[in-house]
Amino acid sequence: MDDSSTVRPRQVLLIGGGAGVGKTTVGGEVSVLLRARDVAHCVIEGDVLDQVHPAPCDDPARSRVTERNLAALWSNYADLGHHRLVYTNTVSILEVPMFRRAMAPGPLDFTLVLLTAGKDVVRERLARRETGSQLLPHIERSRRMAALLEAEAPDGTVRVATDGLSVAQVASRVVAAAGW
Repeated sequence: MDDSSTVRPRQVLLIGGGAGVGKTTVGGEVSVLLRARDVAHCVIEGDVLDQVHPAPCDDPARSRVTERNLAALWSNYADLGHHRLVYTNTVSILEVPMFRRAMAPGPLDFTLVLLTAGKDVVRERLARRETGSQLLPHIERSRRMAALLEAEAPDGTVRVATDGLSVAQVASRVVAAAGW
């Protein structure tokens, strides 16, 4: 057990990227790899933190819902002794300040991973899961978000292309980037 006078930094692995790059699938596989290595961790799929209807009308209010839910979940995990978080969400790599607030107090070490995929790969993946009228708008939103994330990714963000790789291969690269 750690010396009680030592504060263990919380390690946060943020996996972001446009729709169809494999964030949720890779996050799940990262958890499989970590369990196989007996590395304690928790996983949060960020999309579930703000799924409420009716949703707050403005982005700041919706962000506050996400932050409050993240803080509540993290508090529960931290009470169990966890110090590693795997978090997947499209814009997660741009939300470090929110994590600092939600996971306060104490030191945080971040690993930011931006998953990428070519437009044909994204289109094919999205076509498998979007079978209704929202396929084309979803593809366009993914394209716009991928461009935004590429332009605004903080320094030190690790980019992992998912094209042509198995989920296990991508997850191995993500875990290696985190050093876990």
